[in-house]
Amino acid sequence: MGPRTSAFVLAAVLAVYLVLMGSRAAMMIVTGDPVLVLLGLAVLVLPLLGALLVFDQIRFGAQTERLARRLDAEGVLPDVSHLPRRPSGRVRREAADAWFDEKQDELEAAPQDWRAWFALAQAYDLAGDRNRGRKTMRTAIELERTDRPEQ
Repeated sequence: MGPRTSAFVLAAVLAVYLVLMGSRAAMMIVTGDPVLVLLGLAVLVLPLLGALLVFDQIRFGAQTERLARRLDAEGVLPDVSHLPRRPSGRVRREAADAWFDEKQDELEAAPQDWRAWFALAQAYDLAGDRNRGRKTMRTAIELERTDRPEQ
């Protein structure tokens, strides 16, 4: 199962959970008992926060895919197929580090280019630093918004 399918399955499971917990929370809230009302609100708030987080991740994935499609259409999608891999399929650490250094140098040469930020985010991911990769990709998404061609 791919990441996209996993995200949508998770969102569907969360929706079912939200409906079930929402009905339980409503039953507690309508009792009027202060303890049950507070418990009902807590039961309702936690799934809503989870839903917001899942929605944010799905939106992030869609925005990342949009940038990748735009780079592909421009013929400049970063290619990592030449990097040596381990038997597991992951890029070898030395190659990932070298590619990261190369992409970081490209970003320093063009700090306002969302394409350089996208490539650096991919380099972070290959190096195993997914948190910084996501932050970097969010920067690429923001910069690309200002660089969109007029429609």
